[in-house]
Amino acid sequence: MLQVANLREDKANAVKGLLKRNIDNAESLIDGVIALDDRRKALQTELDSVLAESNQISKSIGILMKEGKKQEAEEVKAKTAELKQRSKILQEESQEIEKELTNSLYQIPNIPHEDVKQGKGEDDNEILSEHGQKPDLYAGKKPHWDLIKEYDIIDFDLGIKITGAGFPVYKGKGARMQRALLNFFLDEANKQGFKEIQPPVVVNEASGIGTGQLPDKEGQMYHLEDTDLYLIPTAEVPITNLLRGDIINEEDLPIKLTAYTPCFRKEAGSWGAHVRGLNRLHQFDKVEIVQVQHPDKSYEALAEMSNYIQSLLKKLELPYRVLRLCGGDLGFTAALTYDMEVWSAAQEKWLEVSSVSNFETYQSNRLKLRYKDADKKKHLLHTLNGSALAFPRILAAILENNQSEKGIRVPKILQSYTGFEWID
Repeated sequence: MLQVANLREDKANAVKGLLKRNIDNAESLIDGVIALDDRRKALQTELDSVLAESNQISKSIGILMKEGKKQEAEEVKAKTAELKQRSKILQEESQEIEKELTNSLYQIPNIPHEDVKQGKGEDDNEILSEHGQKPDLYAGKKPHWDLIKEYDIIDFDLGIKITGAGFPVYKGKGARMQRALLNFFLDEANKQGFKEIQPPVVVNEASGIGTGQLPDKEGQMYHLEDTDLYLIPTAEVPITNLLRGDIINEEDLPIKLTAYTPCFRKEAGSWGAHVRGLNRLHQFDKVEIVQVQHPDKSYEALAEMSNYIQSLLKKLELPYRVLRLCGGDLGFTAALTYDMEVWSAAQEKWLEVSSVSNFETYQSNRLKLRYKDADKKKHLLHTLNGSALAFPRILAAILENNQSEKGIRVPKILQSYTGFEWID
């Protein structure tokens, strides 16, 4: 959530940033927020005045009674009652304005970083670098949805039987590959100083609001209406909310956390060939990394997280490229995002497998997550997160890129985790 004070102080820059996101009414949105804040301040000023006057004249009632001025005392009592009624009305109005102001701020996305370019969507993202050699596969290459049937390692039909489309069942070496990826990613995160967490996979409304998944503008979250809880779309939500409302000592920064969780997304509006097989699922596994950082060091941390995720892709022997998202493809809460995409040799296309983002103070303002400096002053922190990594498309690329007449070769780094070198 943006800070009203910042919108006031640098409205022109805020409008310029939101225009990168193709929000044409950015100025009117910001003007509306400032107007609400002006009204809130005016109400608070009037309320403070009414309460001060009420307190002052209330003290005179006892004095008047002692002096035998009963009539004057009764008049003061009546005046006090009027002031109390007025203060009640002002408090109710103030609460409504505060709620309207907060809801208005919820509708405005984060201001993109100056490096973010304007663009309509994914076709306008900037390709920053490309790494690795695309494999030259044999003539009989197959997409992963055919390979998983041939080697009987993932069963979509069983998933439909017990749940529905988009909930695959991993079997045999497919299940062991999942476990291998889980342990590999967590072990690597631990080596990088990320503390491992095992959080709940359902969260309350406050948690969803805290990290910006709620209000759910895209209808992607599964809502458990009978309990008013939500299935998590990413471990970012419970991990970051562990610190909601906290005040961190500056010397305790950075805070680096990681977790493995299943993730749940409705994927509303998805269709076509790009959702086949493992390309897009309603339930999938992912290891997430989160950092809570000092504002002066957050972009250095973002670069480190991006490099770390790239190191995983190199160890998995996967060709990949790095993109910087344009304004039109940037997530609602992010200020800057790098995407990592791996080359899927049989599909002959790039698949996004990770996003690493800096949210600056957008999440921490909602979370009331602050740090205390050496002078005991409190400031909002910066939050960052990244997929390190999401399993399905990584597995799809491994299967496709390593297939041969003999079978599917398991990347060397995973062989100690799987206990086998080939899927055959």
